[in-house]
This record gives sequence, structure tokens and C-alpha cells, in this order.
Amino acid sequence: MRRHVSADLTATVTSTVEATFGVSVAEQVARESEELTVTLDGDQVEVAHVLDEASGTRWHVLRDLPPGKLAISYRATVTDGGAGTPVTPLDRIHYVRPSRYVDLDRLEAVARAEVGDVSGEQGALDVATWVHEHIRYVIGSSSVTDGASDTYLARKGVCRDFAHLTLALLRARGVPARMVACYAPGLSPMDFHAVVEAAIDDRWVVLDPTWLAPRPSLVRIGAGADASETSFLTVHSGGLTFGTLDVVATTDGALPTDDHRGTVVIG
Repeated sequence: MRRHVSADLTATVTSTVEATFGVSVAEQVARESEELTVTLDGDQVEVAHVLDEASGTRWHVLRDLPPGKLAISYRATVTDGGAGTPVTPLDRIHYVRPSRYVDLDRLEAVARAEVGDVSGEQGALDVATWVHEHIRYVIGSSSVTDGASDTYLARKGVCRDFAHLTLALLRARGVPARMVACYAPGLSPMDFHAVVEAAIDDRWVVLDPTWLAPRPSLVRIGAGADASETSFLTVHSGGLTFGTLDVVATTDGALPTDDHRGTVVIG
């Protein structure tokens, strides 16, 4: 399935900045064409490229960028979604632990009471369904500091909040799980999207507790423990004021159907 994805981001650098952004599709995605342009006040900016070989995430680093108007433009045409690498022994250690936004230690009793024992593909799907049925999707209802326990108490959030709660419930029941940032044709409102991959045997099964986009059309950007490891923009030093973000993801032809009740892998 051919997919077309793009992201256009603007910001104002207020003091010399070092920042990392991740808007390119993952290394393993088959690409027909691809273009990344970064400018400051209209002039081309040098960008360092860093590959996370474990997840395939391609990070781009801006160093010593002086004040000015920053513009990042990315677009690609791809023919698959970027399959995850097989689950490794290290994945089974790293992705079952608490992380910045997945405070599963606060939710262990909740996980036992609400989802019980989680076994195999159906068990993982049942966790995502529980989150879908108990959390309301409300734009602007959460903050960037909210974690999984905040979402559980508020009972509302956006895709990253749905993903963090799903991750916490899975990990609390011993299932390694990670967040995936992706382009999502069919998503409404259109934006970057966050979903979950659960480790079932030696493969990553994708879950979308929001049910807002068909999983077979997803295109991987990156994967990590939570939003802190998959953020599309992180400022390490200096000053930057975020401006605009425009994300587009489409497919040639009709979108695939997905009732979110069966097993799907990104690929």
C-alpha cells in the first residue's frame, strides 16, 4: 500500500539552541521518495543525523542554532509501514519497567482488578479495548506532564494518554510494551499519532486504544518506552517558541478497514 506523509513545523529560536526532532519515517520503512528541509530565516541549516539501530528511529539534531525563524519540512512516499524487529531479551527487560510517563507502580492494583491476567494476543487486545471503553478522547484535556495514573483518574485524554495507560496496564501484568509514534492515514483530527506495540512471543503486535485510525495503514516514525523517548521535538538547551505544525498522511485508494479486535503488526 502506497502512503504519502508530510510534516511542516515552524518555531522561533529565541536564544542559541540545541534540539532534537524526529519526523522522518523509521529506517526500516520502504521509501520511494523522501525529502527533509530545515531552514533558519530562509537559509539552509546543517542537520546531524543519528540512528537508533534498535528501534529504527532516525533522529535529527540541531546544534548551536542562533535566533531566528525555524522551518522544518518533511515529506515521503512509502510502500510499507516499517515492520518492527523481533523482540529481544533486552526489550523484555526494558519495556516491562516503569518509565517517565508509565508509572505502573501506582497502577498495579488497578491492573489486577480491571484487566486481571493478560495472556497472548487476545489478552493484549482486551487491555486496549478496556482503555478504549473507559477513557474519553478529549482534545486539550491533558498536559505534557500527565502520566498513566493521571489519565486513569481523569478518565480522558488524547492518543499519548491512551497509549500511556495501555502501556502501564500491560507492563503491570508482565507484558513488555512500548509506544510507537507514527503517521496515521485516516486519523481525524490529523496529527502525529501514538499507538502501542505489545511483545507477543517474538513479534510486536500493534494496539490503538483510541480506535481513531486503521492500524494496517500506520507508518512507523519511532518507538520507545513512552512519549519521552518518541517526542517529535525536544529542546536540550537555549530557547525555542513553538509555532505551527501541519501533518498529513494519506493512502492511494481506499483506506483499509479495521475493527481493532484482531491482531495486526505494523509492516
